Amino acid sequence: MALILYNTLTRQKETFCPLDSHNVCLYLCGPTVYDFAHIGNARPTVVFDVLCRLLRSLYPNVTFARNITDIDDKIIKAAQENDENITDLTQRTTQYFRDDMQALGNFPPDIEPLATQHVGDMMTMIETLITKGHAYESQGHVLFSVKSFRSYGQLSRCNHDEMIAGARVEVAPYKTDAEDFILWKPSPEGVPGWESPWGYGRPGWHIECSAMSFKYLGETFDIHGGGHDLIFPHHENEIAQSQACFGPQTFARTWMHNGMLTVNGEKMSKSLGNFITVHQLLEKMPGEIIRFVLLSSHYRQPLDWTDQGATQAHQSLDRLYNALRGRTIREDVPVYEPIKTALEDDLNTPLAIAGLHEIVTHLHKASSNTEKDQWASILKVSGTWLGLLQQDPEAWFKRNTGLEEKTILLLIEARKQARAEKNFKEADRLRDELLEQGVVLEDGPEGTTWRQQ
Repeated sequence: MALILYNTLTRQKETFCPLDSHNVCLYLCGPTVYDFAHIGNARPTVVFDVLCRLLRSLYPNVTFARNITDIDDKIIKAAQENDENITDLTQRTTQYFRDDMQALGNFPPDIEPLATQHVGDMMTMIETLITKGHAYESQGHVLFSVKSFRSYGQLSRCNHDEMIAGARVEVAPYKTDAEDFILWKPSPEGVPGWESPWGYGRPGWHIECSAMSFKYLGETFDIHGGGHDLIFPHHENEIAQSQACFGPQTFARTWMHNGMLTVNGEKMSKSLGNFITVHQLLEKMPGEIIRFVLLSSHYRQPLDWTDQGATQAHQSLDRLYNALRGRTIREDVPVYEPIKTALEDDLNTPLAIAGLHEIVTHLHKASSNTEKDQWASILKVSGTWLGLLQQDPEAWFKRNTGLEEKTILLLIEARKQARAEKNFKEADRLRDELLEQGVVLEDGPEGTTWRQQ
């Protein structure tokens, strides 16, 4: 079937038709780097990673850009609180983000522009907006005139009053209208800035993505994505300033937004004590479990992170990896067609995961080792489309046990000897001793294997 994607701009599913079938271009709003990324930041990264995997299976080339915002008021505040140089802070936290996203099984983007390296591009765009009458200078600020852009609100579909309330706009003396948003603002002494035609200052947040996407993907490109919370005002403002600069019908053709993530039914908040970073989770569980949870709900739906959900994801991955154990895997098999179909229907990852379990069922019903190996190979290849099941099965089951493998094997051998001598009390004691260390024994026709609990 054709690839179908839900377009936030039109509020409907559409058949995806790229501008250039030889090179699909997409842009994802990346992190503002001042601390560890929280679990909500990881969701769009994982969703777009799956989208890129799918697109690369359908088209000869995909160009994926995801920016790094390394100049922002939050960054300035964090550096001041840490008594740290801003560059040191952003370089360190950027690496945190890259490491954590890699641990979740994500491929890096093709292009990862830093905002601070593209301030000149932002200035050029701002000058064009001023020349065309869509922006004005006032008291060292440059602001976009919302009333000058008649199509404003096309993405969020908010009315004028809702937009002002939703944006929590600042009523400032340098604004002509309350809804006008900042393109450039002055930097006081001690705050990073750049010399510009409007004085020493720094760019507003919204202009960053417009300038960087234009730099690498052109005036018009295929897909722009981010969290649902970015629809307004960030993405609405991106559309306004980009189309005001380059003309109507330019900029992104398809807009994709993932639903919000809560923790135990509540919005994440440091004040509620439920603010969870990816780094914290990785200290407790493999990144693949986190990824599985993030893919277990459709990307457009809200997702609630719970310990129970993580446990269920762990159990599911155990079942899937167990099906791969001892099997001869070939890489030249096709993807399981129902999984491909599910992903082509607006990235239906829950249905695709169900397809992985269907493959395991087929494997268990297979009557020969050759047939079992075939299904195991299909399982492995199909998992690649979701970024799952790429580890060695034995490594999956034997990670972080707290015991060296040599010690575990000695205890298994001692238990085997005790069972041979019908000393079942000792055999049970040895099994329980291993279980206390997180090692689960599984007895089968071919002997005893072990895995992490």
